Amino acid sequence: METTSRAVTREVTADTGRKVDGYLLAAFPWYGLDEAFTGPRWLMQVGSAADGTVEHGATGHGVEPTIKVEKPEDERFAVVVTVASRPVRRSADGTGVLEATSVSTAAWLAGSGLLSHTWPTQMDRTLRQDWLDQQTTLAWELADDLGEESWSELMLPVDGVPTPFCYRESEYGWVLAGTAGQDGPEGVHLGAYGRGMSAYGLGFSVIKDLSAYGG
Repeated sequence: METTSRAVTREVTADTGRKVDGYLLAAFPWYGLDEAFTGPRWLMQVGSAADGTVEHGATGHGVEPTIKVEKPEDERFAVVVTVASRPVRRSADGTGVLEATSVSTAAWLAGSGLLSHTWPTQMDRTLRQDWLDQQTTLAWELADDLGEESWSELMLPVDGVPTPFCYRESEYGWVLAGTAGQDGPEGVHLGAYGRGMSAYGLGFSVIKDLSAYGG
């Protein structure tokens, strides 16, 4: 009879394998923080279209955030969101049209991702969903107009090339979004969000080996 620890280890390994499978199905390169970051790295999850095509996903860096933490401001993490660059296209069943992805898509995913790991400690838990709905709507509106004053430009290296990003800060953390590469199968839009780690010193690069993220 196997021990509980062995059973748990097997379950965790299987879960990690399932996560990696999703990343390996993508037809575009994944991005993460470059080699200047030496802390822990971890996989999050991918998002797929109805036909199973992988559209986007995220990789984590630092200490995995949790809404259960007593002082969220003490957390130190950065999440990089990779979004496939897609033009307007027909849906898999041919009955409709799928919207193109853009820098705004990356900004929206990053903004909503930050919110999912945010917990206003002074707020009653029963009000969290109302708060989340309100903040999510605001995040979408902000992502839809990256030219507004609430966004500033931040130049950060992507594969060693200085690249412009739209950047904004809030009491919950920071969000940024930009484009890496060219439009097409290999091109992607990048989003990122974090807390406790300054965005100003970050750099991004293609992930060559997912095993660095526990895969």
